[in-house]
This record gives sequence, structure tokens and C-alpha cells, in this order.
Amino acid sequence: MPESPAIEVHHLTKRYPTGKLAVDDVSFTIEAGETFALLGPNGAGKSTTVEILEGYRSRTDGTVTVLGHDPVRTSRSHNARIGIVLQSSAESPNVTVAEQLRHFATLYPRRRDVDETLHATGLTEQRNTRIARLSGGQRRRVDVALGIIGRPEVLFLDEPTTGFDPEARRQFWSLLRQVQGEGTTILLTTHYLDEAAHLADRAAVIADGRLLDLAPIDELGGAAARTPRVRWTSQNQTHEERTTDPAALIRASTDPMHDLEVIRPSLEDVYLEMVGSK
Repeated sequence: MPESPAIEVHHLTKRYPTGKLAVDDVSFTIEAGETFALLGPNGAGKSTTVEILEGYRSRTDGTVTVLGHDPVRTSRSHNARIGIVLQSSAESPNVTVAEQLRHFATLYPRRRDVDETLHATGLTEQRNTRIARLSGGQRRRVDVALGIIGRPEVLFLDEPTTGFDPEARRQFWSLLRQVQGEGTTILLTTHYLDEAAHLADRAAVIADGRLLDLAPIDELGGAAARTPRVRWTSQNQTHEERTTDPAALIRASTDPMHDLEVIRPSLEDVYLEMVGSK
């Protein structure tokens, strides 16, 4: 019998008392062990969707399940199967990093070793440093460490690498690949499209609360959005044409093509075209 999806979202809607529609009829499923990226500009509805899945925010309409349970009606044993990294942290500033991790580890039956977690998140040197004395990037690593200390079956990561330098982001990606290898289902929101491309199996793009596309990373936007563009200058005029066969277009030209460029759309190009058109 096939395993049930780890997360199911059907016709999710969130309307605030002010009338603002933050999430508008969004549906998707995330399979067990999958890494799924939720992409969109600020205010698109990503964090609202994630907070509903985490049980922190109520929904107006639709159905949502995480590991087979409605997030607003869960037990302590169910919550121990979930890991959460919020956008903002809530650590105790007057304890050390190791003390904080040891305390959180006691809350989970399948806890990860504290030293292993410190090493994986690049916090070994800060283990005896009080959290109040950490930099913003180091505090963000503590958030991530607290999210994975319980070896969760589902891990929510809301913009987890904000404040990380490029090297720290690469280290974090290595850590997540390790977590992925353990079979953890990951829902990731990020503004870094290269991060989504490195980590996610599939992605959904949301703008103005609505789902614009849902596909494997390398298929977002559809084939048309990934069609190369040929740009050139001829007779002091700039020309641009989309074609699936740039070489044939160039060979067929009867006029000299100056400043010739063949532009193959990147994930960023496809994403910006989607959210820009919305």
C-alpha cells in the first residue's frame, strides 16, 4: 500500500477580518520524504500558508493535514514529530547554545546528539557562548539546530538562511541533504532561487495569495517560459525573438547579426516572469 502524503492542502483560504485575502484557494500535496519549496514575493501568502500548516494560525476555509492530522487539533506525541524553524527566533538569551539544545532535546523521543547538531550547524565554537552574545547569523543557526534536534518527520523551514554568508549557506545545504537522506519531509520557503534549485524536488509559486504554478524545479513556468531568446542588432535596430532552435534562426538570417546573444532563461528569469505578470 503506497505511503500517504506527509502534507495535504486542499482549497486553503485565509481571509483576515480587514477583508484582506492572504491565501486564496491554494491546493498541493507533499509526499513523504520530499523537499518542497514555496516561492513568492513578500506578502504573497507563503508564511501564512506555512503558519497554518504549523498550527500557529487558523484558516478560513479548506482542509489541511500534516502526517494525517489537522494542525489545529494535535497531540504532544504528534508535535514531537514536527520540526519548525520560524522567521523570527525565540531563544532564551541568557543560556548557552549547548544548554538550549540540551533542553530542547529532552522534549523529543528521537533526539539527535547535541554535539552532532552543533557540528552540523557550524556552532561547535559557540557551544558555551550565551545566545545574547551571538551575531544575527549565528542565532539563525541556533534556530535551525533547534528545528532538527528532534529528528522530525516533517521539517518546516521559513527562510532559514536569512543572515547566512555564502559559505554558511553551502554548509547548511549539506546539512539539509543529510536530513533529507534520513527521510525527513521538508517544506522550505526561501527568496534564494539557487537554494530552491539545490534542495527542492518540486516547487510552488504563489503571488497575491494564489497558486501560479506547481512543478518540478526544472519545469516551473512550462516549456514556453524556458524557450531561448535570440537578441541581435541589424541596421541599427535591436531585434529579439524566442525560438526552440536558435541555430536555425541564425542560419536563416539574410542580414548581418551584430551583438548576437542567445539567452537561455534561468530559474530566476522564469520566476520573475511569472510573478511580474501577476
